[in-house]
Amino acid sequence: MEKVGIGVIGCGNISSAYLKAMASFPILDVRGIADLNRDLANQRAAEFNLTARSVDELLSDPAIEIIVNLTIPKAHVAVAMQVLDAGKHTYSEKPLGINFTEGQTLAAAAKAKGLRIGAAPDTFLGGSHQTARALVDSGALGIPVGGTATFMCPGHERWHPNPDFYYETGGGPMLDMGPYYITDLVNLLGPVSQVAGFAIAPRKERLITSEPRKGEHIPVHVATHVAGVMAFESGAIIQIGMSFDVAGHKHVPLELYGTEGTLIVPDPNHFGGQVEFLKKGGTFEPQETTQPYADGNYRSIGVADMAHAIRSNRPHRANGDLALHVLEVMEAFQRAAESSTTIKINTKTERPAPLSESLSDGRLAR
Repeated sequence: MEKVGIGVIGCGNISSAYLKAMASFPILDVRGIADLNRDLANQRAAEFNLTARSVDELLSDPAIEIIVNLTIPKAHVAVAMQVLDAGKHTYSEKPLGINFTEGQTLAAAAKAKGLRIGAAPDTFLGGSHQTARALVDSGALGIPVGGTATFMCPGHERWHPNPDFYYETGGGPMLDMGPYYITDLVNLLGPVSQVAGFAIAPRKERLITSEPRKGEHIPVHVATHVAGVMAFESGAIIQIGMSFDVAGHKHVPLELYGTEGTLIVPDPNHFGGQVEFLKKGGTFEPQETTQPYADGNYRSIGVADMAHAIRSNRPHRANGDLALHVLEVMEAFQRAAESSTTIKINTKTERPAPLSESLSDGRLAR
């Protein structure tokens, strides 16, 4: 299959994982990387034997069909709109935008231009999450009833060298980590119909304990502890907790309940992990993972799937409708908290098609 030219804008922390994973997908031809910090782009280019270029050079290169947008959240839509204006498809790191209105603007622009948009996370395409999907699709759960989704930690200022954006508009635990959990739940259960929630920010500033800025204080502009409930069109009701204020807990990341069994789904921030299933009347048993992409960090499989979809003229899985739906759901928790009402979700999305085939030649080189 003919390769698809890729340009990468944004050479921060997450770019290393993307660039390493891209090497395992033969359809992806990375033709250059760019960052406003040219030194950082040069450093990343040398690390991966690539070419550092300017943003304008990437946007004007006719051999590049997809721009992978790895900028900070508040720049996602502005950069993506530039990409669409250049006549190229765009795939962004999560979230799609820092608010639903931004996301709608981007989606409308892509539709008007006949171009594709995609967005992380793509971890739901990992082998363990596809194993869980196969169990749900087989009817093993019976009628889906409920479940829990939990991410809680003390905050990213413990490890990130520049954690400011996690506490700015577009950050916070819901928009930062919520995409992994909610996207995987839509993959498993289908779209969300309504949301209720509460949101608080117990601290007005955070102390950085990571290097090189250890000891600095940064202001908090978003809710850092969010709790709520999602009602799915399928009828299932899922409790969710996302926090940067919890010292520790014993909840599993994702747990689904059905009339015939309970399913333990591993951390949706990763592609692998142990899936467990309890059949009614039995005990939890580990499930064999037979689908590919459970044995490494394949962050960019969504880009590879988009590239294959372009060549095969089919929908791609980590698509704009899915990302926009998840963005509306995440924003709805804050709206519910502020209005003390339940918020109806208006966007529609289909469950992404299951992924069982390989998109690469062999496993990811570690």
